[in-house]
Amino acid sequence: MASMLMQTVRSCSANSSWAARFATRSLSTSSSLQAQVQTKSKKSLAKPGVKNIVLVDGVRTPFLLSGTTYRDLMPHDLARAALQGLLNKTGLPKDAVDYIVYGTVIQEVKTSNVAREAALGAGFSDKIPAHTVTMACISSNQAMTTAAGLIAAGQCDAVVAGGVEFMSDVPIRHSRKMRKTMLSLNKAKTLSQRLSLLGSIRLSHLSPELPAVAEFSTAETMGHSADRLAAAFGVTRLEQDEFALRSHTLAKKAQDAGLLSDVISFNVPGKDTVSKDNGIRPSSMEQLAKLKPAFIKPHGTVTAANSSFLTDGASAVLIMSEEKALAMGYKPKAYLRDFVYVSQDPKDQLLLGPTYGTPKVLERSGLSMADIDVFEFHEAFAGQIMANLKAMDSDWFAQTYMGKKSKVGTPPMEKFNTWGSLSLGHPFGATGCRLVMTVAHRLQKEGAVRPGGVRRGAGKNGVGGGR
Repeated sequence: MASMLMQTVRSCSANSSWAARFATRSLSTSSSLQAQVQTKSKKSLAKPGVKNIVLVDGVRTPFLLSGTTYRDLMPHDLARAALQGLLNKTGLPKDAVDYIVYGTVIQEVKTSNVAREAALGAGFSDKIPAHTVTMACISSNQAMTTAAGLIAAGQCDAVVAGGVEFMSDVPIRHSRKMRKTMLSLNKAKTLSQRLSLLGSIRLSHLSPELPAVAEFSTAETMGHSADRLAAAFGVTRLEQDEFALRSHTLAKKAQDAGLLSDVISFNVPGKDTVSKDNGIRPSSMEQLAKLKPAFIKPHGTVTAANSSFLTDGASAVLIMSEEKALAMGYKPKAYLRDFVYVSQDPKDQLLLGPTYGTPKVLERSGLSMADIDVFEFHEAFAGQIMANLKAMDSDWFAQTYMGKKSKVGTPPMEKFNTWGSLSLGHPFGATGCRLVMTVAHRLQKEGAVRPGGVRRGAGKNGVGGGR
């Protein structure tokens, strides 16, 4: 899980069945980012000896249900559109960029370094380095923190970070036996060798291999993990449906009011121009209650409606040193203050990244929950959100599993998630940038101005593998 701290100018009871679920296992990761907005004071927010790193602006393509309008494109098409949209929105000269980093999860084999191909397609100089990172659903978080690291180290002053995911056309492989036969055919030197290899092919060899949706280390899908986590923390189906309805309702209001200002229009070749997310679908509790469990049947509580959906989309943000940004006339959206990556048990704590990341990033920054004005947690599943809130509000969990004296506490709901992945969609590699831009936009509008003219926000994104 990734936890980022940004600045701009019901409790779980200790029972033996729950404890038994938490055997010690290998650990994996997640991240959290803090940002700060300086709203009035012109004083520098830099710490002594530390370079100020700012988020200038960001964009994303509309997030669309997989298999819809984007289905005939490729990942680099979406990433290119996001990069071009960022250039248009910021007016940034292409030669002012020092580096480009992109995140993605399911690689398209033709464009394994999608950052480079998208950058060239967007018209950036071939002299600008670009690389692609992958870290499950925090891939674009990793891209952003890589950008921040390059700037902090003095290597760069302006880095574009982003992410892309394209679920409409995932790579599907031949079976391993068929692949081995095909490679041997390519090396065969005589007709008899080729005929012998062709004769060895069996019908079972023709069965394709779909990309795994299960965790490699546990052989369990994330939906199954979310269902078990919800049950372990006593999260009810009603609570999950209520939270999902909240997400869709708030997202629809925001969309109608024009508040999703990071969304750019995208002229899809051969189709109409797309300018809105198409997964926002407010419903009613009565309709949600009719849906059957999607993973653990027949008694599970995770359904299609209280889960995020497979999504196509791309995002991009401009991260700069404060000195460079101000010299170029930019007014930063936010200051990127701190981040952490945490890991935990990939089976029973798979989706508890925010619970582990929140206290860690607050401790590093010398802050408490009361010091944060805006919270955005990635909504993979409504049950995952509710389980994290219950874990964060549990002294027993903090003491038993985190080695803390007391709980970190939960965000006030008025500060928590105005909308999220349940409604907007979740293109795995692009969500991190979307989440950080949501925090930045909210910081511009919400929360009391603190001493020094600042507001602070935290964005948290948990991922597969216990991160």
